[in-house]
Amino acid sequence: MWKFNFKKMQNFSYAHKNTQFGERETATSAFNSPRISTKIQNIREDAFLREIPVSDGETLCFLQTFLSAAKPENILELGTAVGVSGAVMLDVCKNARLTTIERDENFYNEAAENFKNLGLSPRVTQILGDAGEEIEKLPANFYDFIFMDCAKVQYVKYLPCLKRLLKKGAALAADDVLLYGYVSGEVEVPKKRKMLVEHIKEYVAAATQDCELQTTVLNIGNGVALSVKI
Repeated sequence: MWKFNFKKMQNFSYAHKNTQFGERETATSAFNSPRISTKIQNIREDAFLREIPVSDGETLCFLQTFLSAAKPENILELGTAVGVSGAVMLDVCKNARLTTIERDENFYNEAAENFKNLGLSPRVTQILGDAGEEIEKLPANFYDFIFMDCAKVQYVKYLPCLKRLLKKGAALAADDVLLYGYVSGEVEVPKKRKMLVEHIKEYVAAATQDCELQTTVLNIGNGVALSVKI
């Protein structure tokens, strides 16, 4: 079990709520539990203690199930954090390579250590930088799967470029699109979150109305919008 490190926690530039018990209760959350190795679970639990943003169990279960069928070779992730979701995806897709982008240097460094300890480093390309800038540099029609879990206000801005990066028939999964139930109207939106909710709604509208995408919003975890490039 990894030890709790108060000093390391203070070095992070931002923190999120503990996702150990899920970010949002759904009707299916009790059934959707991921199968995660002990090593990855230890990393998750250490992240929970420090309130570092890692995908909750239901979202990871979705990733495992979908990727078991899709079998992508090239995966792009926006928002590495400490590498949990990336590690889970590579654990399912034994022949895949992951490119993952993170703007926080502390997260970037810790993820690098975690990938190394998990024996995944040879299959990982880490990029330290702003996702919006970095995705412009990536090759078109290259990725089989994209997992977007970064700054929610930027989702709609990133969509055109992410479409360019996807192969035809490839999928884009945008996490947190229901945002604790604020977006779906289940929970009243706090005043300070209203602008964020509007940005997420813009993304959902753009993805669902785009004639080049087939999109469905899944009521799992904190909400996932799954889009396939057609």
